[in-house]
Amino acid sequence: MTPADPASAAARTEPVDGFYAIVPAGGAGTRLWPLSRAGAPKFLHDLTGSGRTLLQATVDRLVPLAGPDGVVLVTGRPHVDAAREQLPELADEQVLAEPAPRDSMAAIGLAAAVLERRHGDVVVGSFAADQVVTGQAEFARAVREAVAAARAGYVTTIGIAASRPSVAFGYVRSGEPLDVAGAPSALHARGFTEKPDAATARAYLASGEYRWNAGIFVARTSVLLGHLAEHRPALHDGLRRVAAAWDTPDRDAVLAEVWPGLEKVAIDHAVAEPVAATGGVAVVPGSFGWDDVGDFNSLAALLPSADDAGSKVLGDGEDVVRVQSAGSVVVPAGGRLVTLLGVDDVVVVDTPDALLVTTRARAQQVKDMVTAVRDHGREDLL
Repeated sequence: MTPADPASAAARTEPVDGFYAIVPAGGAGTRLWPLSRAGAPKFLHDLTGSGRTLLQATVDRLVPLAGPDGVVLVTGRPHVDAAREQLPELADEQVLAEPAPRDSMAAIGLAAAVLERRHGDVVVGSFAADQVVTGQAEFARAVREAVAAARAGYVTTIGIAASRPSVAFGYVRSGEPLDVAGAPSALHARGFTEKPDAATARAYLASGEYRWNAGIFVARTSVLLGHLAEHRPALHDGLRRVAAAWDTPDRDAVLAEVWPGLEKVAIDHAVAEPVAATGGVAVVPGSFGWDDVGDFNSLAALLPSADDAGSKVLGDGEDVVRVQSAGSVVVPAGGRLVTLLGVDDVVVVDTPDALLVTTRARAQQVKDMVTAVRDHGREDLL
């Protein structure tokens, strides 16, 4: 057996030179209401019982790749204080505060433009703050390959090996090998598909060509912003104006003038989809565990069983009593005992000011309850 190359081993454990990790932290996680709310969205919660919030866990897995100074958080002004409290290691310049949410393209594009002004044409990767990832070594391997493909000029995504034909996730279709040094598993991406119906999802998995789209995108700043200039010129120009003023006393004035008029669009629609259509997107297969914790049914899969009946509890299990109740998901956050009798596969989320009772089968529809509560005139609970 050939001895391992110490230099190569060190390169696999040290931060990637010239790589910066962008962490967009936004959204209200409406499918996890009333636990997740606009003022305390899901990325600020520990949803796995690990002792670390989703935001903290995201930064934990990115620091070994980008270094402690290479992580940039983009979040809304209302969440800055809470994020800083959870991440005291981030310097002021590593936190970019949005005046108002304008979707992922504005958040990622702003960070890319600011980083390019500070450091030149570097490689950036975007990693949502509200996802659960297991398997750090495989995650790091996939990111390092994505950086190599990005340096070759591709917008690169990481496609997650689908464990089931889910209708809750988008998909990326892979094609021929990319043949780029440093990215041996990278493939050309043929395109993206939004959440399909069940039959289509099953066909995708059977074909072997489709993987879940985790929303991870890696590219050189010049490439990402160049594509944005081609496909969304007004958004590109606005972000460039804001970035030019970001590290100056004019930041607030320029933000107030420019930010409200920026187009609200996801990076998938603004860049990934049109660029994939012309062959400019690569996909690196990733076999690490991944979940976007999109609803309480997804949350259940991440929690250990609380009893032999397959029930799950997020929080203190002593606050939950079940009798002839199987497969439940309970969040006892209201400071009182929650009891279930003779009901199966239910979701009960008890908070001090709101109680949700539904079924696991309807977990994706919790966002409709948020709309109903708003229509009921109780925006204070959202």
